[in-house]
Amino acid sequence: MAAKKILMLVGDYVEDYEVMVPFQALQMVGHCVHAVCPDKTAGQSVRTAIHDFEGEQTYSEKPGHHFALNFDFAEVQAEHYDALLIPGGRAPEYLRLNPRVLELVQAFAKDAKPIAAVCHGAQLLAAAGVLEGRECSAYPACAPEVRLAGGRYMDIAVDHAHVQGNLVTAPAWPAHPAWLAAFLGLLGTRISL
Repeated sequence: MAAKKILMLVGDYVEDYEVMVPFQALQMVGHCVHAVCPDKTAGQSVRTAIHDFEGEQTYSEKPGHHFALNFDFAEVQAEHYDALLIPGGRAPEYLRLNPRVLELVQAFAKDAKPIAAVCHGAQLLAAAGVLEGRECSAYPACAPEVRLAGGRYMDIAVDHAHVQGNLVTAPAWPAHPAWLAAFLGLLGTRISL
């Protein structure tokens, strides 16, 4: 298996599990992951938030960790990466206001490179205009945005993932086993036990 170079777009109050787990798991199997945030450089950090499902009508939110970035956002060029990963949390809400972030998402979509988005990550896909005619899962509260962007919202169980072409999406972090396995499949990663 050839190692892939993956870009991870993060920001303050990214969901803790949705950034930490993929970042570590993808490196564990040999891939290079560059975690970046607009206006920040390698060595700086973003704050995370822990979203949990505790019986209320929506998720709860608790303080998470400081997640260290390992690459400079200003140095990112989409053509240097094989795939894109977009975690959820509150970060996509403000990252979608950054024109350069949207350009990056559009470049990965245009080149049909693998894209993995979880939870509120679909907000970046919608804002970038790359969901027209596409199937996309997301946190249910993002369903209107998926539909308004011309996509078909896939209402699946919280621990499932949906794949359509180069796009793998999931509702939230309980889907990590299915979502990351599907993403590894798109990357051509084979794990033998």
